[in-house]
Amino acid sequence: MADSKEIIPQQYDLNAKWDACLDLTVRRFVYSSLGGAFGGLLLFRSPVTRWTSVAFGAGVGIGSAYTECSRLFEGSPAKLAAPKIIEVPAPQDGHN
Repeated sequence: MADSKEIIPQQYDLNAKWDACLDLTVRRFVYSSLGGAFGGLLLFRSPVTRWTSVAFGAGVGIGSAYTECSRLFEGSPAKLAAPKIIEVPAPQDGHN
């Protein structure tokens, strides 16, 4: 017998989705934390505010990774729907 592995469609392959999600989360966390550290070094003198900028950068990275992962798993609700427009009939030009 040859290779008898089933081919799983990409949309149903949870292992690939988790791998992509973890990779994305780690990358965005590290890069945004480094960006926050660099910005903190340039803009602030106090160590507390520098660490705050690092924490803010890490939070932005985790938040953006969470958003992308929820889209990847198709768990996020659709974006805001366009408001429904109710058409009002135009007034008639004649007299009653």
